[in-house]
Amino acid sequence: MSKVVKKLVSRDISSRLKGVNDAIVANIVGMTGEENYNIRKTLRDQGIGLMVVKRTMAARATDGTSLRPAFDKQAGSMAVIWGCEDFVSLTRTITKLVNSGQFPKLEIKGGVMDGDALTADQVKKVSKWPSRQEQISLLVGQILSPGATLSGQLVGPARKIAGQVKKLIENQEETGE
Repeated sequence: MSKVVKKLVSRDISSRLKGVNDAIVANIVGMTGEENYNIRKTLRDQGIGLMVVKRTMAARATDGTSLRPAFDKQAGSMAVIWGCEDFVSLTRTITKLVNSGQFPKLEIKGGVMDGDALTADQVKKVSKWPSRQEQISLLVGQILSPGATLSGQLVGPARKIAGQVKKLIENQEETGE
């Protein structure tokens, strides 16, 4: 491949990965055409991008970006997978696909998160973390918890007094006083 063509391909890869900070690197070598189509369709339906690239071209295209470390310890052709709301959701989706057995040739090779390279085992560990939505809900619950406790403590005695006053009124009505 000439230098001009390499530059063009590298520029295309970098434009497709523009704005991507976290990604998973996977191996899909050996998949049939139908399996390849099905995995791409499955991922596309979930808003996830998949691009098969040669390691050297991807490394050249991502030079100077946070994705570059993902290609340092890889070899040959690989699939770069990116998308989802956050990286944890992406790792969960891909790990679920790998474990489902639907695509037996799909294998996680590694990834990159916040500019740090991850091994396949680290990617699988990240898939067990709480997602962004789950973290937000936990945080909101912790923020609202003291207020709920305080309101319960304020309303509790008032309810007790109201119940006692109601009982006094009922007793007075029964006795006619």
